[in-house]
Amino acid sequence: MQKNIAESVVGFTRHDHKRCVARGLKQADTYCRLHKLRFTEVRRRTLGILLESHSAVGAYDVLERLKAEGLGSKPPIAYRALGFLLENGFIHRVERLNAYIACSHPGESHDPAFLICTDCKSVAETSISSTSSLLKSAKESGFEIAHTTLEAEGQCPSCQKQADRE
Repeated sequence: MQKNIAESVVGFTRHDHKRCVARGLKQADTYCRLHKLRFTEVRRRTLGILLESHSAVGAYDVLERLKAEGLGSKPPIAYRALGFLLENGFIHRVERLNAYIACSHPGESHDPAFLICTDCKSVAETSISSTSSLLKSAKESGFEIAHTTLEAEGQCPSCQKQADRE
């Protein structure tokens, strides 16, 4: 069943964040076990770092956290872990911010859309409907889309409320 767009947005709504992080790590554990992939301590912790925040996190910020926790201090450590997580659909790259965010819908086929707050830098993920005019236009022109990502900037509900109070 298709969720409406308001129900599928993750990141700006209140939720049990500890449960959110635990669920994300458990899904990754299960996926890796089923697909016989090595979910190393560094990969797991990198995903954990991204799950702990609904903001996009840069590779060097991830590296600093890994370094502080004794899990490596060289850039390839972070980039290899991010590459693995990206390749297996656990995270997305937010191009506009040159950063990464944990996937809100791991294991599901979807085209992510990111809502980026220009004030607090929080990021929410939603999905683009397969009936979008972009897909229609591409089809009409004979172009085959392999992957789409939409990034929109604006103001999250909390920052809107803050601006209204000022």
